[in-house]
Amino acid sequence: MYFRRFSAALVSSLVGYGAWYTYKGNNSLDQSFGKPLSTTTTQLAAPTRNVLVVGADELHTGTFIGEGPISKNADGSGRNVLEMLTPDQATEKLRQNEASFLVNRGEGVLRYDIVQLASNNPIEDDHAEKIVEVASELDKSHSDWMFWGVFDGHAGWTTSAKLRQTLISYVGRELNTTYKAAQSLGTTPSPEAIDAAMKAGFTRLDHDIVYNSVEKVLKSNSKRVAAELLGPALSGSCALLSFYDSSSKTLRVACTGDSRAVLGRRSSSGKWTATALSEDQTGSNPNEASRLRKAHPGESRVVHNGRVLGGLEPTRAFGDASYKWSRDISERLRASFFARHASPYLKTPPYVTAEPVVSTTKIQPEKGDFLVMATDGLWEMLTNEEVVGLVGKWIESQATEQSTSQLGSVWSKIFGSKQTLPVEAGNHGGPDGQKTPVRLGQWGISPNEKERFVVKDKNVATHLIRNALGGKNEEQG
Repeated sequence: MYFRRFSAALVSSLVGYGAWYTYKGNNSLDQSFGKPLSTTTTQLAAPTRNVLVVGADELHTGTFIGEGPISKNADGSGRNVLEMLTPDQATEKLRQNEASFLVNRGEGVLRYDIVQLASNNPIEDDHAEKIVEVASELDKSHSDWMFWGVFDGHAGWTTSAKLRQTLISYVGRELNTTYKAAQSLGTTPSPEAIDAAMKAGFTRLDHDIVYNSVEKVLKSNSKRVAAELLGPALSGSCALLSFYDSSSKTLRVACTGDSRAVLGRRSSSGKWTATALSEDQTGSNPNEASRLRKAHPGESRVVHNGRVLGGLEPTRAFGDASYKWSRDISERLRASFFARHASPYLKTPPYVTAEPVVSTTKIQPEKGDFLVMATDGLWEMLTNEEVVGLVGKWIESQATEQSTSQLGSVWSKIFGSKQTLPVEAGNHGGPDGQKTPVRLGQWGISPNEKERFVVKDKNVATHLIRNALGGKNEEQG
């Protein structure tokens, strides 16, 4: 999160956590709900561990008594054991990849917090942040360009890793060229020119990933080179990049895919409002579906079941070359090196683009603005309003702590009210793609349930993930 006057959170995928094991021993697993699982010999001092037993026709909890790991060797029963985490173990996992950074350069950004919770190894998601001091030739002043990126990878980790390494640099170069060209004329770039520069950074990087890589691979005729260059093309990643210009207090959010950025702002009534600064770009979004059908007339399967050609859910992404290459290129690479099979419905590629949609927002420090950036995992569990309300609740908890630190005094001065922060109701079902959260649609939790959220983390990104996974209900997480 970035705090003081403008703040933001970077949050990665939200998933269940735990380690799968198969139990193999002399005793069979008890299939009765809630009955204990035990080894043939039990020591009085041995710990009791909670487990969840999952099979083809069973699902129940139990306990396992004993030291050491549960055997990972399959016994042919088809039953698996998920060793359940204690609250302390869950907290340790939640906080394992968190980080907080104090900026406070006097330009509206005090702090940002980051956390990731992995669902696979290696994790497919990534992130990047960079602050650049920029000198203006017009008035000899200095300002900051601040970038924060969230990259939601799929079908592998290589594309998101490539974005972490290079996307900010590509966008920064385009912005630098645009600003210098305007300054040479004694002016500043138009908003349209800045947006175009950000889009150019995205599309040029994707062109290098998807198309220039093929030229280099075919020229080298080397499988080693193919392994290095084709990985980021064959896997894929969404990208959400924020660019904040401190001189104008202007925030631009470039979105490719279905990650989301939401602005929190405190109104004159004391309530917090949530405003989506990006639109989820999936086949379920009518705007995106219409765009694809217009670009590929007569192709009935261009969007099927909310997915591109019935396969890929994001309609915009980096990589995913099997939706961009011609069938001939895919088959040629697959025969000589490696590539994915082209879809049987592929006729007029490319179907997927990395060009982002860019939104522009004037930041209002006096209203306590903050920004939450997250992959779709967070938004599948919480609504925009709940996320903003949770951040507001976290801010209040920091402000009420007695602290003599500079950070505490700044929070107390800006967010000093000790009242519970309500959030104004939002408009759901619009093109921003908000859906009923999984916890409401599948877990049967009432949206009006009282006291389901908790504040117990110093890192506000971790605070959001904890409440997305269960909040005060530690067993649900």
